[in-house]
Formats: sequence, C-alpha cells, structure tokens
Amino acid sequence: MSYARFAIYYVPPDGPLAEFGAKWLGWDVVTGREAVQFDVPNLHDITMTPRKYGFHGTLKPPFRLKEGQTPEALEKAVSDLAGTLSPAACDGLTLTQMGRFLALTPFGPLDGLQRIAEACVRDLDGFRPPAGEAELARRRKAGLSTRQEALLVDWGYPYVFEEFRFHLTLSGRLPDGALDGWTDTLQGHLPELPAPFVADQIALCGERQDGYFELIHRYTLTG
Repeated sequence: MSYARFAIYYVPPDGPLAEFGAKWLGWDVVTGREAVQFDVPNLHDITMTPRKYGFHGTLKPPFRLKEGQTPEALEKAVSDLAGTLSPAACDGLTLTQMGRFLALTPFGPLDGLQRIAEACVRDLDGFRPPAGEAELARRRKAGLSTRQEALLVDWGYPYVFEEFRFHLTLSGRLPDGALDGWTDTLQGHLPELPAPFVADQIALCGERQDGYFELIHRYTLTG
C-alpha cells in the first residue's frame, strides 16, 4: 500500500471505546473499512471532517515523507521510539466542548501524555519535509499566537509541545446553538469511559489514496 501521508496516533485498543468510535464516525481506522454509523439524524454530516482520520488522539500530526526517507525507515524509527517510552496514565476521559467541536479529553495528571507526544514530534521530525507556503498559509488562517507561529515554522504544526492538548475528536465544527444538543446525544451513546485512562501503545497510521487513514502497526511502549 502506498500512503500519501503518515501520522502517529493513539488508537484505542479493541473494546467498547474503539467500537463506539468507529460507529460514531462511520470509519474503522483499525480495519481500514467503513463502519455502520449509529442511527442518529445528521450524524453523517457532523462527523464528515473527522471521519477520514478515524477515531484517534493525535501524537504527531500527519506529514509527508521527506525525500530520501522510506516507510520502512519510519516504521523502524517508530518501533525504536516506542522502546524508549513508558506508558502514560491519567484519571480518565471526559466529553468536552473544545471551541466549536466535541471531543473526549483526558483529566488528571497529563505529564505522561505530554511526554509521549513531545517525543513523537521531536524524535521523528527528520522524516518530515519543511512545511510549504500553501500549508503555512492555511494554518495561519486560524489566527495564531506568536508562539504558535514559531511552532508552525519549526515543527510544521502550531499545536505541539506546550500548545498541545490531547483529544479524541468526535465532530467537525458545529453550528452555534448545536453544541449542547450534540453533547446530550453523545452522552446517550458513549460507553463507560476508561478510568484510569492508560496510553501504552502508539500507532503508525497512513493516509490512503482515497484520503482515509488506516492503521499500519501498533507499537507497545516498553521504555
């Protein structure tokens, strides 16, 4: 399989949370197949943006391979990195309104998740080419702070390191007045959320030619 981009994600292990995520978004990132969505009016529309990425928490945002690098070298680097990282745990996950979209976010001590994400961004950066002008311009439309602008230029993405906030996205941008209704709908479909929430794996995922991401391999954190 030839992939347009790669990303390092947290992908929930098989179980109620992963099953919920696939059925909510309509895409199973683990199997690389469409999933039958919950029968909820307008669900297909409000999940259209996150669907192609699958249910995940981003650790290193999607990137194209730099010239001279290979998928095989990337896989080895991710495997080696996982061998240096220890698992992270926090108190649990909760449904959160993040601006205009909904996501599951962790609560409690977050240093471990932060440490894993920072290592993924920093230690795998040699596989990413510098961001092009078109990509920089697109990111700047969000209205970046001075620090976010610096992170964008240096790392290709403005929301890394201290600007990073781990989350598992559940919707695109929602219209004014719709957040509370969709929050109530989600509460009726969520499984029992993990408490504590433990991240003991990282996942290398690839963007297929049709624009959808799928799992390439999981790597257990053994550092």
